[in-house]
Amino acid sequence: MRFLSRRLVMPNDLNFAGSLFGGRILEWIDEEAYIFASCQLGERSLVTKYIAAISFEASAYKGDVVEFGLDIKNVGRTSVSVTCVVRNKITKQTICVADEIVFVHIDSDSRKPMAHGKTKEDLLAVKF
Repeated sequence: MRFLSRRLVMPNDLNFAGSLFGGRILEWIDEEAYIFASCQLGERSLVTKYIAAISFEASAYKGDVVEFGLDIKNVGRTSVSVTCVVRNKITKQTICVADEIVFVHIDSDSRKPMAHGKTKEDLLAVKF
């Protein structure tokens, strides 16, 4: 798994208990996974179709640096599935795992699913 991006946990990212708000981390995961999938496919017209089980394993706090590990899980004719692991940059402790995030490539005019023409082997060869 490649850890490609980092974020600083700021005061406005915290919940009432002083730890990273779950909704904020899900927002970050969706954005980071989209960027990764888009760069891997070389396509911008992707939409999030599905996010599988999310496992929150540890907390993050103000001032922590979290990093996002992303990998291709599966490739379909119009879709690509990504796995995301969020961990503390310093301690390497896993904070959250999104096992599968599915993006669908759509035609920018009709908004209908459209083949992207890539295979898993094509995407594994891409240097991000």
